[in-house]
Parts: sequence; C-alpha cells; structure tokens
Amino acid sequence: MLIPTALGVWNVIITRTYIQSNIPDDLYESASLEGCGDFYYLIKIVIPLSRPIIAVMALLYAVGHWNSYFNAMIYLSSRELFPLQLILRDILILNMGLGNPQDVERQQELLYFSYLLRYSTIVVASLPVMLAYPFVQKHFIKGIMIGALKG
Repeated sequence: MLIPTALGVWNVIITRTYIQSNIPDDLYESASLEGCGDFYYLIKIVIPLSRPIIAVMALLYAVGHWNSYFNAMIYLSSRELFPLQLILRDILILNMGLGNPQDVERQQELLYFSYLLRYSTIVVASLPVMLAYPFVQKHFIKGIMIGALKG
C-alpha cells in the first residue's frame, strides 16, 4: 500500500526548490575545496540544513497515508488489514436498524447512540494528526513559505 504512493512529484518539486533556494552554491564549492565528496556533502551539509522541508514532507506524507482509504479499498481484501479510515467509513455509512417504528423513545436512543459513535470515531481518527502537528508547526510554516513573495 505504501509503494504506489511512496513518492509524489509535487513534493519532489517543492523539496528541490527549497534546497536550491536555501543552500547556496558557494557552500558546495567551499566543501569541495576542503575535499568533501558528493555523498558526504549530502549527508553532512544538505540534510541538516533541510530539516524544515523534511519535517513538512514527513507531515504531508503521514497525513496523506493516514487519511487514504481509497488505496486500501483497491488493494486489500482482508478486513483484518483495513486501516482505521476504512473502518471509520464503514461506521459512518453503516445503516443501523432502528428497531420497532412504534417505540419512538427507543428509536431516539438508538439514533443518539449512532451519532455519538460516529462523531467519537471521527475524533479518535483525527487525534494522532492533531497531536503531531504542534511539533512540526514551526517547520511547516517555514517550509510552506518557499514560494511566497519576499518583501
């Protein structure tokens, strides 16, 4: 499930633009004069200076995979392997039998329980993303301003 969506072209373009605009060519020239090879330059200079965009891309990929249910519907056939979003979809679409139509109070209770189950499932499914975002927020704001006009 991860391999077909492992790399997004748009995210590669954003990352490339960030690296080209924030890491000067002079840094590579000075590192090569000191005897630094391409791999060492990537590991020791480019990746540490690219932490904001790496954090942003990790958050975007994590949220994208967390919220994706369509790929799971296509590729998975076993219910035991279904991600939380597919289970949430089944709960939200599930038509609960409301019992005897003459028992209005019981129907009201079942309807209330149905709504309670639906909305609590939505909150539980959204909680991990809401907990992860504050830790990545400063990098997210810095990384998202790549294409913005600078005054």
